[in-house]
Amino acid sequence: MAATASPGAGGMDGKPRTSPKSVKFLFGGLAGMGATVFVQPLDLVKNRMQLSGEGAKTREYKTSFHALTSILKAEGLRGIYTGLSAGLLRQATYTTTRLGIYTVLFERLTGADGTPPGFLLKALIGMTAGATGAFVGTPAEVALIRMTADGRLPADQRRGYKNVFNALVRIAREEGVPTLWRGCIPTMARAVVVNAAQLASYSQSKQFLLDSGYFSDNILCHFCASMISGLVTTAASMPVDIVKTRIQNMRMIDGKPEYKNGLDVLAKVVRYEGFFSLWKGFTPYYARLGPHTVLTFIFLEQMNKAYKRLFLSG
Repeated sequence: MAATASPGAGGMDGKPRTSPKSVKFLFGGLAGMGATVFVQPLDLVKNRMQLSGEGAKTREYKTSFHALTSILKAEGLRGIYTGLSAGLLRQATYTTTRLGIYTVLFERLTGADGTPPGFLLKALIGMTAGATGAFVGTPAEVALIRMTADGRLPADQRRGYKNVFNALVRIAREEGVPTLWRGCIPTMARAVVVNAAQLASYSQSKQFLLDSGYFSDNILCHFCASMISGLVTTAASMPVDIVKTRIQNMRMIDGKPEYKNGLDVLAKVVRYEGFFSLWKGFTPYYARLGPHTVLTFIFLEQMNKAYKRLFLSG
């Protein structure tokens, strides 16, 4: 990240001057929110495909394109942005926390001579930041999953949340406050996988590209490093992500939840939908995660560089 990789004016301890921690947290959230505006339709398609054919081998959508066209036909152009308010709140909480913590830890563990942490330490930093951010962002995640899933249900079974705040209030009132953290464990587990892969592989990829001599610290380098990071993250996290999605969207049947826990989700998906259904929706998952990763880090790099130019230079 620019805040940790680009030299600035030296401080009293010999380390480069950097932006305050509050600014790091703010920039992390703003970068994630900016990216979400562009990729929300892909998030919607991903969630719908992960829920399609639940409990059976027949899927509602054959491909990502089929899902997108079906949603547009049934719900209109506005329908593909269903749940945007929840997506923005998720980024304001989850991404702000994880990127802020990651940046602070990365900076603290960087040597006095500017030597960055090793790969394993980067992965540990990423997992710590991700798990913390996931806990903070779980209520918004629950609202997002439910809001994006609503359109696939018959009219009399829809929850009909007006926006993310209406969703949070209704969930707390109708199902109890603990329901806002339903699926917290798989959400945190997914975040550990995602952040270990995404944040560490981004830092490592960027460092490798810069060391190759073919790239300078610019948008092209950030783009290539982000695409590599997104691919690694997609391959590693899809089975955990489908567990999270199913648990957060599940209903109570005769007073009992549809799934007992994450392992129950995995077992039922494999049994009734096939082993490779754990990777159901691979295309929209990467189509969403790849660009979101790219846009998040590009926005973050540019905001950090602008801050350094305006406030830390000289």
